[in-house]
Amino acid sequence: MAGVVRWEGSLHDVIFRGLRLCGENGSEGCWFEARFWRDAVVWDNLYYYGVRLSRRSKRERSMPRVKKISEVLDILKQKDQIRNIGTIAHVDHGKTTTTDSLLAAAGLLSPTLAGRALALDYLEEEQQRQMTIKAANISLYYEMNGKPYIINMIDTPGHVDFSGRVTRALRAIDGAIVVVDAVEGVMTQTETVVRQALEERVRPVLYINKIDRLIKELRLTPDKIQETLARIVMDVNRLIEMYAEPQYKQKWKVSFQDGTVAIGSAKDRWGFTIPQAQKRGIKFSDVMKAFQNNDLDWLRENAPLHEAILEMVINHHPPPHVAQKYRIPKIWKGDIESEVGQAMVNCDENGPAVMIVTDVKVDPQAGVVATGRLFSGTVREGDTIQIVGRNISRRIQQVTVYMGPNREIVGTLPAGNIPALLGIDEARAGDTLATVDLVPFESMRYVSEPVVTISVEPKHSKDLPKLVDFLNKLSIEDPTLVTTVRPETGEYLISGMGTLHLEIALTWISKAGIEVVASKPIILYRETVSKKGKVYEGKSPNKHNRIYIQVEPLEEEIIELIRKGELFNEMDRKQIAKILREHGWDADMARSVWHIDPRGNILVDMTKGAQYLQESKALIIAGFQDVMERGPLAEEAMRGVKAILVNVELHEDPVHRGYAQIVPATRRTLYASILSADPILLEPILKIEAKVTPDLMGAVTSVITSKRGRVLNVTQQEYITVITGEIPAAETFDLSEVMRSATMGKAFWATEFYAWKPVPASLREKVIQEIRKRKGLPPEIPKISDFVESA
Repeated sequence: MAGVVRWEGSLHDVIFRGLRLCGENGSEGCWFEARFWRDAVVWDNLYYYGVRLSRRSKRERSMPRVKKISEVLDILKQKDQIRNIGTIAHVDHGKTTTTDSLLAAAGLLSPTLAGRALALDYLEEEQQRQMTIKAANISLYYEMNGKPYIINMIDTPGHVDFSGRVTRALRAIDGAIVVVDAVEGVMTQTETVVRQALEERVRPVLYINKIDRLIKELRLTPDKIQETLARIVMDVNRLIEMYAEPQYKQKWKVSFQDGTVAIGSAKDRWGFTIPQAQKRGIKFSDVMKAFQNNDLDWLRENAPLHEAILEMVINHHPPPHVAQKYRIPKIWKGDIESEVGQAMVNCDENGPAVMIVTDVKVDPQAGVVATGRLFSGTVREGDTIQIVGRNISRRIQQVTVYMGPNREIVGTLPAGNIPALLGIDEARAGDTLATVDLVPFESMRYVSEPVVTISVEPKHSKDLPKLVDFLNKLSIEDPTLVTTVRPETGEYLISGMGTLHLEIALTWISKAGIEVVASKPIILYRETVSKKGKVYEGKSPNKHNRIYIQVEPLEEEIIELIRKGELFNEMDRKQIAKILREHGWDADMARSVWHIDPRGNILVDMTKGAQYLQESKALIIAGFQDVMERGPLAEEAMRGVKAILVNVELHEDPVHRGYAQIVPATRRTLYASILSADPILLEPILKIEAKVTPDLMGAVTSVITSKRGRVLNVTQQEYITVITGEIPAAETFDLSEVMRSATMGKAFWATEFYAWKPVPASLREKVIQEIRKRKGLPPEIPKISDFVESA
């Protein structure tokens, strides 16, 4: 046994020097004290990989030591001892603080720091803002009834601007801990993440956090507290009833009796489920007494939070081989009876390797790290794996697992786990990696669409290549952040889910040492048509080719299918035809789909016996994509357009029907038809939900209406009034300041993307002129005669 060793330095330095020392001494564990600069002169104790604590309570002494990676690997081969879980919740309801307690239990964090360290918020930006931005992965070791378990855990962000990261995390996990603040209750984003989880067939359990607020802030009686908790459980069950599939509606509901609901306080590190409380003889009156006597240590000692949550997870969340039996048919559209289908359903480590990438990070030293869920097979260093559908094969250079921000090299990992692979540089979130050919997993469905843009340019021109590289890296790591270059102005545009999303992106750019000048945030609009357009002849510049296209509005339900990722261009054409026929399309038209644009537009070929058409197909599609990217009103993207190719007359000589002839002809006929179909401008509308005391209801409704918004619903819940409304995104830039001053900061409110709606006629002209001016376009909207001769 080593003596007491004292070091100063950062948390990670101390941990790893401690590890090395313990390894050198070959001892079971060793004592050491660490001093953190963050806590000034606070001497603290760490307990990590066999590094023991010097002041340990009885319960801490009985906690298992975290195993070496070799021991962990043995457990990772026993599927019934693995759980893949995540924490999901509204912003600031306490997901990361809850996770701290679990890290302390697994020995990855000093118990005295848990609840304050926010260890999984490992980015400096997250620590400063006290919110989670990335989705951090970690593997925890826990022993229950003498049996060891490995719990692969992902801590996800709660802010609506980062919901893309939640969507990706849910694909990798089988169970979710829904964290709800006891005072705020079920909020907008809680509903969104529960809906996302149920769509991916991820089973929820409930943890009601911040019980101390009910006792200390609201000073509620035990009866009132029980009423409040029962209402939260009822609200969560209502969401499950609403969004779960029929076979899971009853089975997955949460209740106190069966131990699928835990209550506690993550900050104070205590919590329990009813079965645990009964076993230990703890009553709610004991909790009240502990608060009255200010004896939280008693609560921590007798009802530690990590036991409540980890035992709830082990008892109620399924191991991977059980979960995949019902999840694979939902998230994979291939043949379940095929060899690869059966290997995934049974989570067979001897089958072909199939992995879906859920997160991609760019490590400055190691390059691209692709993390995801391995559904079947085993990944090993040196194996060759292909990116399905993109004809790219790469050799795996390293197989690792994440422990917070650090990766541990494991060399090989069987099905049912969450590996992080190095060497597959082209992988992106949503890609399917496999050793055999198969139907890729359906595309990821993001709840929100990018609606806010900023333009950035480097302060010093020498930084331009650096900025381009960094923007590429950003869009690799976060596909919901769209970066484009506008060639005519040389601006770099970054589009995101909201102003916070873009603010964080700018912070990361400046952290990379690139000084940029950013514009004010700009709202993205969409253009669409409101009626059937006329057919116009689009001539090529050499007058040898003629193309005739007619546009009409696309049905809203079809746009929704495209937005949800249930209808996309890479799908089998027979499958597309089947879906469209089910939604009322005629068989001929459903069979003739040429291209599906992800923004919600479709190109259909209804020509009969046209010559040379197949050779020009790719060029006509390119012209169609060009117009869908830049509509005629303000060069904003188009949405909800069905373009029908009616006829073509093409020159017999291929020289006269190249790119420079066919694309302009396609654009001309399309623009003319769109302008004849009463084009309109659509703006993004956000749904707003505010919770206030009844006396502030008038203040909130007047803020919503003053911002061109509409109040949709007002409901009364005990001592809180819930106001639901809709508000145009263009009016929300100063919403937080206005709402704060109107309600004296007493409103809990949140917004999320809701729908695209037409800009009011009174504002339309002004908005179009502003956009055209900003983009350097002539003020007049083009006329039909600008594109075709016989207007």
